[in-house]
Amino acid sequence: MNQADLSNLIWSVADLLRGDYRQSEYGKVILPFTVLRRLDCVLAPTKAKVLAEFRKKTDAGINPDPFLQRIVGELKLYNTSPLNLPTLLGDQDHIRQNLYTYVQGFSADARDIFERFDFYSQIERLAKADLLYLVTEKFANVDLHPQRVDNAQMGLVFEELIRKFSEISNETAGEHFTPREVIRLMVNLIFIEDDDVLSPGNPVVRTIYDPTAGTGGMLSVAAEHLAQHNPAARLTLSGQELNDESYAICKADMLIRGQAVENIVPGNTLSEDGHGGRKFDYMLSNPPFGVEWKKVEKAIRKEHEEKGFDGRFGPGLPRVSDGSMLFLLHLVAKMAPVVDGEGGSRFGIVLNGSPLFTGGAGSGESEIRRYLLENDLVEAIIALPTDMFYNTGIATYVWIVSNKKPDDRKGFVQLLDASGFWRKMRKSLGSKRKEMGEEHIATVTRLFGDFVEAERVTVFDAEGKTLEERIVTATESAPQPPEGGRLKRVPMSRIFRNEEFGYTTLTVERPLRDEAGNIVLGQKGKQKGKPQPDSSLRDTENVPLGQDIQAYLAREVLPHAPDAWIDEAKSKVGYEIPFNRHFYVFEPPRDLHEIDEELKGVSARIMAMLGELAE
Repeated sequence: MNQADLSNLIWSVADLLRGDYRQSEYGKVILPFTVLRRLDCVLAPTKAKVLAEFRKKTDAGINPDPFLQRIVGELKLYNTSPLNLPTLLGDQDHIRQNLYTYVQGFSADARDIFERFDFYSQIERLAKADLLYLVTEKFANVDLHPQRVDNAQMGLVFEELIRKFSEISNETAGEHFTPREVIRLMVNLIFIEDDDVLSPGNPVVRTIYDPTAGTGGMLSVAAEHLAQHNPAARLTLSGQELNDESYAICKADMLIRGQAVENIVPGNTLSEDGHGGRKFDYMLSNPPFGVEWKKVEKAIRKEHEEKGFDGRFGPGLPRVSDGSMLFLLHLVAKMAPVVDGEGGSRFGIVLNGSPLFTGGAGSGESEIRRYLLENDLVEAIIALPTDMFYNTGIATYVWIVSNKKPDDRKGFVQLLDASGFWRKMRKSLGSKRKEMGEEHIATVTRLFGDFVEAERVTVFDAEGKTLEERIVTATESAPQPPEGGRLKRVPMSRIFRNEEFGYTTLTVERPLRDEAGNIVLGQKGKQKGKPQPDSSLRDTENVPLGQDIQAYLAREVLPHAPDAWIDEAKSKVGYEIPFNRHFYVFEPPRDLHEIDEELKGVSARIMAMLGELAE
C-alpha cells in the first residue's frame, strides 16, 4: 500500500466523526491517533522486555528509566503500560480510562506530544459521543509497523493528512510542509560540495537545523540522503516549530529516529530563539511567504536596536508586511564560523520573488542584500517552476548561502533558471499542479556543482517542428540546425560578480530660480553663495557600482540639463537581483503577412460554418 492509499485509509475515520465533529475538527482526532498507532507499532518489538524490566526494577525500588532506555536503545522511547490499541478493544466498558492509562505509560517526551495535541480533550469528547471505541478499533486495525511503513513513507502520510486537514479547515497547508522534490533538490545542493561528508565510511558528525521545521520533512530527507551516501556519518537534527500539531508530529518523528528530542523546540523562532547561541553546519528552511511580523515587531526591533550585529538582525529590517527575510538573517546568524579553513556553514532557504528586488537603496531589504553580497555569502539562487507549492502558485526561489565557498566561487553568484524543469501532476493538490522529476533534480544539481554557464538549446526544422533539445554549457558546441531550420537559445545558468548587483542611487539637483529666471543662492551658513535646489525638479539616477559618477553625469545628465549637479550627501548604495531580466529572451514579433493569412483562414472557416447553419 502506498502512502496515498494509506493516508486515505486513515482519513476514512472521518466517516465516523461526521455529525459529531465539524469537518475542520477531523484532524484533531485523526492526527494524534495516527501518531499513537505509529508509536504502538514501533514499540511492539521491545514491549515484553520493557514490561518485564519495569516490574523487576519497580519491585526492587530502583528507578527503571535508565534500564528501560538501554532496552529501547536509540529510540529513547518506551511505554510501561501492558496495554496497546488492540488490547484496549478487549474492555469496551472501560476504554476511556484504559486509554488514559496507556498514554500515561509513555516516557515523558512522548506524553508531551499528546499534550500538544490536546489529546485528552478529544478522548473525553469521543467518549461522550460514544465514538471512542469505534475510532480506537479503526486505528487498531491499521498496520504502521516500521517494516511495513518506513520513516520516509510515514512522513509523507503525515503530510498528506495535514494537507487534507488544512484544505477542509481553509488553512494554509504550505505553512506545514514543503514538497518532497523541492526538499531533495535543496538537500542535494547543500551537501554536493562536501566530499568528506558524503564519502562512505567516513565517521563524520554534523548538525542540521530548520527554524520552521513543520512536521520535520526537511530534516528527515537530509538525514536519509546522508545515510544513503555515507552510513557511517551522524547527522544531529535540530529545529523549532510554532504550530503545536506540527511540532508534535515532528517530535514523534525525531523520537522514532533516535534523535535528541530536546533539539526540537516549540515557539516562535523570530521572537524567542529556541537555539540561542548555537551554530550549525547545515540549515534548511521554507518560511511563510508574505506574512507580516507585526505581532513580534517589538521584540525584533529591540534586538535590532540594542544588539545590532551582535544579534540576528544587524544588517536591517524588512517591511512589516513580509518577514521572510528575517528568517534569512536568522539563519546567517546561526552559521558556524570558518576557523583556519575548517568549519563553516551552508544553508538553503525557499523565498518568493520579493526578497530579490523589493526596496530601494537604503531600505531594510536592500541593506540585507548588501550585507549578504558584500560579505560574499550568496552562492546561488535557483528559480523553481510556478505551481509547485500547496498554498501558492507564485514564483519561488531557492537561495543557497554559504560562508565556506570553494575558491572558484568566491566573489561570484550563480543564477539558475529551473522554472522550465517540471512535469504535470496527474492530480492537483491544492495549488500544486507541477512537480520536479528525479531527472530535473539531477540536472539542476549538476549545473550547480559544475559551476558553469549554460543554456537550453532547441533545434527546429524548416517547418518549426522540434528536432532536439539539450542543455549546452559554455565550453560545449551547440548543435547545428538543418537547412532552413533554426536554433532557440534560452539561458539556464549565469554567473555574476557580487558587485554587478550593486548600484548607487544619485540625487540629481537643479537650481531654484526666481521669477526673473535668476538662480537663487543660499544666504546663510554652509549654503551661503551656493545655488539652492528646486525640489520640484529633483530626480534620482541609479548608476551601477564601479562606474565613474562624474563621467556618468557628463554623459547622461548634463547634455539634457547643463545646470544640474549631484548632491553627494544624499547618495546611497543599494543592491537588487533582477533575476528575470538576466534570463529574458527576446521573441521577435510574427511576420505581418503570416498573421494576415492566418486571419483570412479563420474568417473563411467562420463563413463556411455560418453557411452550413443557413442551409
